[in-house]
Amino acid sequence: MRFEFTINDQQHIVDLPDPQTPLVFVLRDWLGLKGTKYSCLEGICGACTVHVDGHAVRACQIPVQSIIGKSITTIEGLSKDGNHPVQRAWIKEQVAQCGWCQSGQIMQAAALLSENPGVSEEDIKTEMGRVICRCGTGLRIRRAVALAAELSLEA
Repeated sequence: MRFEFTINDQQHIVDLPDPQTPLVFVLRDWLGLKGTKYSCLEGICGACTVHVDGHAVRACQIPVQSIIGKSITTIEGLSKDGNHPVQRAWIKEQVAQCGWCQSGQIMQAAALLSENPGVSEEDIKTEMGRVICRCGTGLRIRRAVALAAELSLEA
């Protein structure tokens, strides 16, 4: 079956054998966008978080047939120059350790700040807890999100 959709502001056409193919596999295997990671494939860990029409979703849980006509943003499309406030904060706070969850964390944080620019510390803790970090950078993640909120308000 042939599917056409917009990813990172570019039109893509993909021929897939199954309309229930999860978006994470389309992104990685058919389109070569390897920034979106997969891990649990059950929507629990959040490593595969992308934006669908601006909202954070788990790409492992979204069948490709459900994204027709929607705008998808992956970590590769968050900013052209890596200058998104969340990306700048991640670097300043030196968040990354193992890196597996980082694209999901960044996409979760970007959606959070887009939807709630005046985010509280409790909001950050709750929302960022939806993406599992196994190597223990949770405190740096929360600091980076708070810094990104400040940077977003300055812009």
